Amino acid sequence: MILFHWRQRPRVLWVILVGALICLDQLAKTYFANTIALGKAVVVTDWFNFVHVLNRGAAFSFLANADGWQRPLLIGVSLLVVVPVTLVCMYKNMEPVERWLGGLVVAGGASNLIDRIQAGAVVDFLDVHWREWHWPAFNLADSYIVCAVCVWILLYRNSSPAHSTSTKADAKV
Repeated sequence: MILFHWRQRPRVLWVILVGALICLDQLAKTYFANTIALGKAVVVTDWFNFVHVLNRGAAFSFLANADGWQRPLLIGVSLLVVVPVTLVCMYKNMEPVERWLGGLVVAGGASNLIDRIQAGAVVDFLDVHWREWHWPAFNLADSYIVCAVCVWILLYRNSSPAHSTSTKADAKV
């Protein structure tokens, strides 16, 4: 057996991590779907419940009440995100943080895609609320995607090219 350093094989580690995140989300969805009746909730705190709901739509249940045409559309959109991001993360030279953020997007998108293909809906089980106001239920896959996008926004918001600041300073002179 040949041992290698993970730094020499970042793509292998990326595939392992993405696969582990997909498995974690699928196991959690299966657990809650088998433990909590559909449409029911288990109160954990005054602001958090475990629930079992099916989302036939996209984020925030967008298109959830459509007549079924949204399923192939959302499967197609998922593929249009997961496949290119996977290819970029696997074959493009990029900063490690960008590759890991792409991995979170791929893991989240792929896990929700699995649900859409198998059941026609995504299993959601996390419910955050304040009194009677409930944030739309979500799952780990959704969290992966949201966290990746938030970090990307913070990274790119805080990184301004050096030449743009010098250009602005030169323009004032």
